[in-house]
Amino acid sequence: MSTPAACPVCTLENTYRDGAMNICPDCGHEWSDAADASPAEEGAKVVRDANGQILVDGDSVILVKDLKVKGSSITLKKGAKAKGIRLVDGDHDVDCKIDGVSLMLKSEFLKKA
Repeated sequence: MSTPAACPVCTLENTYRDGAMNICPDCGHEWSDAADASPAEEGAKVVRDANGQILVDGDSVILVKDLKVKGSSITLKKGAKAKGIRLVDGDHDVDCKIDGVSLMLKSEFLKKA
């Protein structure tokens, strides 16, 4: 018999199971084991590409349209591939390299390869 995890609200370990629910008698919080695996509760941001696919670190992506790079005369062509992307916080949520140039792009202009 496994012991339930610590309470995600008050972080005390005085918890018990009641059927499929975990209960913390100290703060009154109730949660299920399925809620523990949810990335939304952990504060993780879910990044999706132009087609709605979930992107993760290390994915390869392809540009879905031509993009002009601000402050430069470079134009990234549709179909250019970036390997090994990194997800970052902020307005531009993908950090990658295309043709040897480090860029930060919005995921709405990318599709998973």
